[in-house]
Amino acid sequence: MDRRGFIGKSALAVGNLAVITYAIAQVINLNEAINKSGKQRMLSQRLAKAYLQLGQGIEVEQSKKILDTSMASFEKQLGELKTFAPTPDNRQMLAEVEKNWLLYKKVLLEKAPNQQDARLVMVLNEDVLSLANKATVQLEAFSGTVMGQLVNVSGRQRMLSQRMAKFYQAQQWGVAPPDVMVKLDAARKDFVAGMATLQASSSNTSRIRDELALAQQQWLFFDDALRQIAEPKNARQYAVNVATTSERILSTMDGITSLYQQLS
Repeated sequence: MDRRGFIGKSALAVGNLAVITYAIAQVINLNEAINKSGKQRMLSQRLAKAYLQLGQGIEVEQSKKILDTSMASFEKQLGELKTFAPTPDNRQMLAEVEKNWLLYKKVLLEKAPNQQDARLVMVLNEDVLSLANKATVQLEAFSGTVMGQLVNVSGRQRMLSQRMAKFYQAQQWGVAPPDVMVKLDAARKDFVAGMATLQASSSNTSRIRDELALAQQQWLFFDDALRQIAEPKNARQYAVNVATTSERILSTMDGITSLYQQLS
């Protein structure tokens, strides 16, 4: 991929964020804040996944779109969350998110995806994820409600879908951390446990139950794709399968999270 073309297109997308940031929409309530804060966790992982896919030429046009739209969404939502922040601790945590986000964004934009920078991306995305998660947990604790917990758990499933795909693509490109299989397995177990928590909730409506059943079906396909990580034959097709199935389950879990948010 041409470096100038990559930077030019991405920089244009991010340059427009100045306008987006000043047109910040209000966060209406605490559950919406938990939802959007949880999305920041997911976006930290989705950006890394898209970067790794671009570097390998996997689903190139879609991966470019994911990178650009995810970057714009992260900055827009960060502005909204900073405006809403209900406690000094949350405001401070969001300041830390922003500081680490700027470092992460710089690496994502500076050059066309390459293996050397990919290893740094694998570190920086974890920093942003950790801080965004702490900010979300702060909001859930401030809420102190069952619904706030469900929004958080459901939203975390979105992050886990992208996290598993990120680890898969990193392994395929040879830029994964040494303990990648341990981390992938931990994310898999967390996702399964999260599904069990959501399915057992007495707050579920019939629509939520239907959507959870769909997510469970999608998980079977996604998990099957993930389990091909050690299979060298048809490795590229398996990587494409992970890219596409991770997007499908993300979309479904995002819709479920919004349904929980609306129950408040």
